Amino acid sequence: MDYILNFNAVWRDFDLLISGLLLGLRLAFISILLGSVIGLFVAFALVSRNKLLRSISSIYVTVIRNIPILIIILFIYFALPSVGLLLDKVTSFIFALTIYSAAYIAEVFRGGLLSLNKGLFEAGLATGMTAIQTNRIILVPLMLRSVLPALSNNFISLFKDTSLAAVIAVPELTYYTRKINTESFRVIESWMITSLLYVGTCFVIAFTLRQLEKRYAVPK
Repeated sequence: MDYILNFNAVWRDFDLLISGLLLGLRLAFISILLGSVIGLFVAFALVSRNKLLRSISSIYVTVIRNIPILIIILFIYFALPSVGLLLDKVTSFIFALTIYSAAYIAEVFRGGLLSLNKGLFEAGLATGMTAIQTNRIILVPLMLRSVLPALSNNFISLFKDTSLAAVIAVPELTYYTRKINTESFRVIESWMITSLLYVGTCFVIAFTLRQLEKRYAVPK
């Protein structure tokens, strides 16, 4: 084997890799934020006494969780314009990642809601709160604290999924790595550095979220 490692091409465009990494983080953050909002409503629908709401939300979660995210991305970016809904590539990807993450987050929230003591809801109503106030002030904060570990895992997973944005030319980390490959043919070096950037970033995210978990964990 006479292959000699040469990282010059990677270092020359390292600023592109960093800009792509930062974009990936933004995409993941926006998507999980929007996905959490949608997921919260879906989770309440899943535990609702209303059979229609339960059925609709259950179908949404089941369908989305059984479709590869790549198919969702390609459908939104290439198929929706056919019916008049034209979105730019970044918005398309955020839309795809949002509806994908919402299905998973809804299940996380549903589990969190079911784990809460049912007496908390009655206690809130007994103090004069409405059902909406009880959910917003008592149940949701407690539920969020209990599901922080699962949400952390979802965020890390979503960040790694941003690499799929390269298929529609969103200039994130994987996109720029492929660009460096095409221009320099330093395949091993570019993917090696990119892998290290992903691993290092995931480690920092995991460490930061673990600290939040310890700070806001529900006392046992």
